[in-house]
Amino acid sequence: MSATRTLIAPAERNRRTGRLLYRFVLASTVVGFTLAFVFPLYWMASGALKSSAELADPDPTFWPRTFHPESYSAAWTNVGLGHYFLNTLLLAAGAWLFQLVVDVCAAYALSKLRPALGNVVLGMMLATLMLPVSALLVPTYLTVTDVPLLHLNLINTPWAIWLPACANAFNIFILKRFFDQIPAELLESARLDGAGSLRVLWSLVLPLSRPVLAVVSIFAVVGVWKDFLWPLLVLPDPARQPLTVALNRLAEFMPANQLLAGMVMASLPLLVIFLLFQRHIIAGLTAGSLKG
Repeated sequence: MSATRTLIAPAERNRRTGRLLYRFVLASTVVGFTLAFVFPLYWMASGALKSSAELADPDPTFWPRTFHPESYSAAWTNVGLGHYFLNTLLLAAGAWLFQLVVDVCAAYALSKLRPALGNVVLGMMLATLMLPVSALLVPTYLTVTDVPLLHLNLINTPWAIWLPACANAFNIFILKRFFDQIPAELLESARLDGAGSLRVLWSLVLPLSRPVLAVVSIFAVVGVWKDFLWPLLVLPDPARQPLTVALNRLAEFMPANQLLAGMVMASLPLLVIFLLFQRHIIAGLTAGSLKG
């Protein structure tokens, strides 16, 4: 068994100076990354508690001089954030459902049914991940304004969000990697008992795939919840816009502290989802990485 190689040799780390240096570097790295991710959230949440005059002060304050928690209730009632929350929830729920159906079926077909040229299809899917999102905006927009064969205009409808989100190459790849680890003997025994491909998928594969399904679900919801540019293009009607677009549109009419309060409330669901399901995210991402 080969020894694990590290940046610091084990003999050097066993010395007092080596241990101190190792702990210093480790603590500095952890604290630095924590501050880089947490400080913007703190600055946004604390800014919502400040007055508009304090936010406009050229000398920023780390802690609010006076607390104004009423900015949260004012942001909720004055601009009708509840309506935009419902819009965002509808878009996220639909995108989650369609992504699960399409991506699971595609990954199952590529992994277990093994169609002709399946590897070519998977390679073409993964190639789309190399393209910047901006390069896909124009063709995708032209597609939703005039759906091929059907000739439907999906602008100002949830379908303009749901349909482009259906086929997600990254999610298909994750699901396929997980399905590849399911023993073929299990599937063959189910088929010998008379189960068809759909029955095997529903009764055997999906129950075994709960960790990775949780990861895909979280990615689907978060992707739609935080998206800004695409909803801005395909949902010009203010009554149909999600939170991200509505806050940007209303920014010039809202006091700065209320705008920050709206951003905090828009971010809270995603933070709660991550904190509740972080173990599922890690388990799902690593479940298909090792065989055995």
